[in-house]
Amino acid sequence: MDKLALLKQYFGHGGFRPGQEPLVDALLSGRDALGVMPTGAGKSVCYQLPALLLPGLTLVISPLISLMKDQVTALAQAGIPAAYINSSLDAEEYREVYRRVRRGDCKLLYVAPERLQAEGFRRLLGELPVSLVAVDEAHCVSQWGQDFRPSYLEIAELVRSLSVRPPVGAFTATATAAVRQDIETLLELRDPLRMTTGFDRPNLFFEVARPKDKDQWLRRFLAQRPEQSGIVYCATRKTVDAVTAALLAQGVPAARYHAGMEDQERRRSQEGFVYDQARVMVATNAFGMGIDKSNVSFVVHYNMPKDLESYYQEAGRAGRDGSPARCVLLYAPGDVRTAKFLIANSQENQEEDPHRFRRDLVRLDRMVSYCKTSRCLRAELLDYFGEIHGGNCGACGNCAGSFVERDITVEAQKILSAVARVEKRCAYGLGAAAIIKLLRGSRDRRTLQLGLHQLPTHGALKGTEPDRIQRYMDILMEEGFLRSDGEEYPVLRLTAQAGDVLFRGKRVLFREPVPLPEDGAPSKTAPRPLSQDVDSSLLTALKALRFRLAQEAGVPAYIVFSNAALADMAALRPLNMEEFLQVSGVGRVKAERYGEAFLQAIRDWQAGIGE
Repeated sequence: MDKLALLKQYFGHGGFRPGQEPLVDALLSGRDALGVMPTGAGKSVCYQLPALLLPGLTLVISPLISLMKDQVTALAQAGIPAAYINSSLDAEEYREVYRRVRRGDCKLLYVAPERLQAEGFRRLLGELPVSLVAVDEAHCVSQWGQDFRPSYLEIAELVRSLSVRPPVGAFTATATAAVRQDIETLLELRDPLRMTTGFDRPNLFFEVARPKDKDQWLRRFLAQRPEQSGIVYCATRKTVDAVTAALLAQGVPAARYHAGMEDQERRRSQEGFVYDQARVMVATNAFGMGIDKSNVSFVVHYNMPKDLESYYQEAGRAGRDGSPARCVLLYAPGDVRTAKFLIANSQENQEEDPHRFRRDLVRLDRMVSYCKTSRCLRAELLDYFGEIHGGNCGACGNCAGSFVERDITVEAQKILSAVARVEKRCAYGLGAAAIIKLLRGSRDRRTLQLGLHQLPTHGALKGTEPDRIQRYMDILMEEGFLRSDGEEYPVLRLTAQAGDVLFRGKRVLFREPVPLPEDGAPSKTAPRPLSQDVDSSLLTALKALRFRLAQEAGVPAYIVFSNAALADMAALRPLNMEEFLQVSGVGRVKAERYGEAFLQAIRDWQAGIGE
């Protein structure tokens, strides 16, 4: 059977997505490959399909237990024999997997990188023909990546130890140029096919919001989408606990996840989310790469992450099946302080690795710029990953939102004058918080001790909210009139161009977004979840059937069929098995297993509306 026939039979797709076929062909021909493809682009098919066509075993190195379990469950539902080996198995389960692999009953074997040096596992591999090694989340091999795993450095030695070196496929969704080079070098890829299909996720709507009350914003946001499943990321364990408690008190079925919880409780939380018992997961970034749940409709960042790589990877857990999804970052100036604290305390000894510490602060600056910019958010993300794009996307919070342009020259002059006078009084300079207090006329102890209350600019912006003054300062830094000096305790300094505003009539304009309603309502052009061809009552009936079938099979609902497959089903409304097989995401094995039940549900719905 050829690759296209297998693609339809097992994965339900009539053709390849961009970038998939060249990667599949390279691995089938024995050539190494490096695939950089956005989440939801179908990276796993690039090694799962060759595994079906190659004669021996495909070894898949994957970072997290939960990810392996989900992948193997999904493969089993599609009729593909696969297994995993990790610490969740007991002794008898280990032996059974080894027996299946030795008998040739598994085409794919998933293992964690920490397993590679185990003596028993190395003996097992020595007995088997390994036709392909696939490295998932390959950015973990690089110390420049945000998820560095030292055990990934053992992969190259394992490949060298095999009696016949198989082709190696490395796959990741987020990798800068430096990380891509590390992947090639550290995995010892030989003349790999390099396939970067782009980082853009057109189905994701990105937005930055600055609500005065994040809890109130989140409560109303969730109330507007009672049937949707999503993730709320928080910067600290304490915030996770507080947000989860608040949501539960409001009747929202939520679960929590962070590294301070017992393993068993974390497992229960994750299973509750995956099986749709908890529709909202509140988590730190410990809830990471092992999330293969395709029906996540939103990701809200309650706090700003430390870097854009982390943000894009976490936000990318929404809309994995291609359905429209919303990614909102709730920004507050205090998030920057929290991020700096986390960076400072993530280094065992900053003096031993000052280069990495400075690099992390540079990354944080780019993250802050994303939160503050008025330009296209998608363009900001694609610029960061070095991808050429067409400019404004028309489908992010900044492109789709409304803006008014205000002349803030007078306010800018007051801020720049305050910084100039502070520089004369305090040669070491002061940070933004102290200057904001000066401008607002504060008479706190430090302001009085430094004599700032005697300056002419004391109280020059009295009555202006601190956040607003901070945003004016942000504009002045973006325009090059102010700069921030220092890493741990940054202070504000004038640039040479500041004189243009202070003395030479240069105007400063502020493109201010018109805030969305505090209830978190989507922008007027936010993507709609359904096409005009999909009747919501039919889709609801199909989802209810999927949930029941998933419970009977003991698998997550999205493994039966994705949201995108159900939407296509509701649009096509197939009435027989031949038509059912035309639905995107429906393969022959799943059609035989579930097809008649869904066809009957469609017939019942049509009978109910009199068609």
